[in-house]
Amino acid sequence: MPAVVRATSDFFDQLTNDLLQLRVVAHQRFRPLSAEELNRRPSPSRWSAGQCLEHLNIVGGYYLPSIARRIAQAQARGSKPAATAKQGYFGRRFIEEMRTPASSKAYTSPQRYAPTGTRLPRTVAEVFSRQIDELLRLVLLARQVNANAIRIPNAVFPLLRLRLTDQLEFLVVHIQRHVTQAEAVLVGNGVSTRASAA
Repeated sequence: MPAVVRATSDFFDQLTNDLLQLRVVAHQRFRPLSAEELNRRPSPSRWSAGQCLEHLNIVGGYYLPSIARRIAQAQARGSKPAATAKQGYFGRRFIEEMRTPASSKAYTSPQRYAPTGTRLPRTVAEVFSRQIDELLRLVLLARQVNANAIRIPNAVFPLLRLRLTDQLEFLVVHIQRHVTQAEAVLVGNGVSTRASAA
């Protein structure tokens, strides 16, 4: 199957829109939660909403600095945006697997990317919100360079280096997956939807 090719502006517009929607969820749904609501687990074997966010924070803590560094290096080299955003074979596979709903196909996170505890402070939601903002900033910067030419080491398989286009899309889809999981936990725990913005 050939690589998927999209207009660069369309690709980054879609990522930006997805992240803006996630930002609203972060501010309106997760930030107002109490520590008890964040930490209530549906069962001993399943993550709480806070643990879903903590997992995303750990993964973001690995990728975001790496992406920022590589974009800065590309800017220093005078990299210019390409007309199209290309998708590689491995990137496409990882993204499609992550799009599979968690209810259909569960994944086991490597231990170093698993949540660090069961009594997480409310700041886990603040950190998540800040990481969404940082990812939005990086997507804006990635528009200004050839994101197809930048390679980002994979967190699980460091010798595998995905295109920045693939890595950014994977991160957004990964966040969407775990936000959906966290919201399902909250609904299952009887936590009502709050309409107040933070």
